[in-house]
Amino acid sequence: MRSLNRDVYIALLLLGITCLYFWETSNIPDPGYASLGSDVWPRVILAPLFVLCVAYLIQSLRRGRTEGGEPFRFGVFFARYRNPILCFVIFFGFLLVIDFLGMLIAGIIVTFLLLSAIGDRTPKAIMMHVLVSVISVGLVWSLFTFVLRLYMPEGELIRFY
Repeated sequence: MRSLNRDVYIALLLLGITCLYFWETSNIPDPGYASLGSDVWPRVILAPLFVLCVAYLIQSLRRGRTEGGEPFRFGVFFARYRNPILCFVIFFGFLLVIDFLGMLIAGIIVTFLLLSAIGDRTPKAIMMHVLVSVISVGLVWSLFTFVLRLYMPEGELIRFY
């Protein structure tokens, strides 16, 4: 019997999380006024995610164990995965400050920080990051607020509504 590689364990973990989330969709309360239940859209997202996880598991099982793995070193790991780690840290920071700053300001800041973390850091690029952040988040916020009438978290600093 072949031994399993890391991808098999990750695929099984992802499958378990997807199944748990799918099961938890039955706990979403139904508001009673919608034509579709509240659990429909999460399940629409989770169904393709489940298919992708199964495909990942099958691919990982076919590949088998890879030989010659090098020992784990944190410095090498951080250097290799610097961008995803920074993106997760920035996103969790966004989750912490959204109640205080609001969606508009926190969204602009997180978009700018993500663009700056991944992209160039020249003065011209920084100005482009500012413009893209303000315009894109401002347009999305305006669309949700004024067109769709869905009020985003406004925060403690500035009261819009």
